Amino acid sequence: MRCPFCAHDDSQVKDSRPSEDGSAIRRRRQCTACGARFTTFERIQLRELSVIKSDAGGPDHRREPFDRDKLMRSVSIACRKRPIDATRIEQLVSGIQRQLETMGESEVPSQRIGEMVMDGLKGLDSVAYIRFASVYKDFREARDFEEFAGSVTEVARG
Repeated sequence: MRCPFCAHDDSQVKDSRPSEDGSAIRRRRQCTACGARFTTFERIQLRELSVIKSDAGGPDHRREPFDRDKLMRSVSIACRKRPIDATRIEQLVSGIQRQLETMGESEVPSQRIGEMVMDGLKGLDSVAYIRFASVYKDFREARDFEEFAGSVTEVARG
């Protein structure tokens, strides 16, 4: 593992343990050149996933590798300043990744991932759900927010 401080290619593992939610291995490492210590996380990846982007109209859709960090950033932004424990966000993202990897397909449309995030956020926090929806559904006017928030309120009462 490359040292983030001096870019030396060799480091020694000093300690390993499962992460809090058990979805990764947390490793404390020490650089053999400069002696700096740093932490890495190792996750299980069942298969290589590609995301089929819908923004490139026509039959030639753009594809890019699935990026767990990008998914985590999107969910974290939607949940920013909300009373949601970081562990719950991590569990949501890990659950979505596991679902994608066990679907049996190596290519997943970006819309499907967006729907999975929406489903997860709906049960987690209504404000985060509306925030994510505003980007995912490309709200253009305040009326779009009003209509969507009204539908969320009706579902919550129902």
